[in-house]
Amino acid sequence: MVYKIRVILDAKESIFRDIGIKDKQTLWNLHLGIKSAFSLPGDELSSFYFSDEDWNELQSIPLEDMSDDGDGEIMSDIYLKEGFPEVGAKMRFQYGFMDLWEFFCELLEVVDEKPSVNYPITLFRFGNVPLKAPSKSIPKVSKNSIDMNFEDLDDVDFKEDTDDFDDDDDFDDSYKDDFDEDI
Repeated sequence: MVYKIRVILDAKESIFRDIGIKDKQTLWNLHLGIKSAFSLPGDELSSFYFSDEDWNELQSIPLEDMSDDGDGEIMSDIYLKEGFPEVGAKMRFQYGFMDLWEFFCELLEVVDEKPSVNYPITLFRFGNVPLKAPSKSIPKVSKNSIDMNFEDLDDVDFKEDTDDFDDDDDFDDSYKDDFDEDI
């Protein structure tokens, strides 16, 4: 069976690709399919995240094992039918470290495999991929939107700091630099 997965780039404009991949392939194969479909540069770190209906990130499945004991699950351990157990199942995908590409992946349908097709394969392309990762817009906060009331500080009981680092009683002045010179 072949999974048809829609992969949507998290950007202001609509950019997505539909990827066909065998159910017996792994998330690592899907990772390669996404890289190819979106022409992602280099060999960056990446992770898939199991997601709920609202796209909230749950368990992480990284490209490489970063755990201390070396027994964590990685992309090549998880088959597509585990990551996408039913039509409508969702995962998030992040690619890169400094330039973070973020994607939403959803299983659209399961179809029969076509002979002589090398999977994963890009089935449909929509939108132009930017040359660099789309930046996330952070909401601007104006000075007027922050309400600070300093008048209430008179009612606060500030405790006196008991650690006085200017106290000279603990300072040892007896240190001397004596050097033996070899002549």
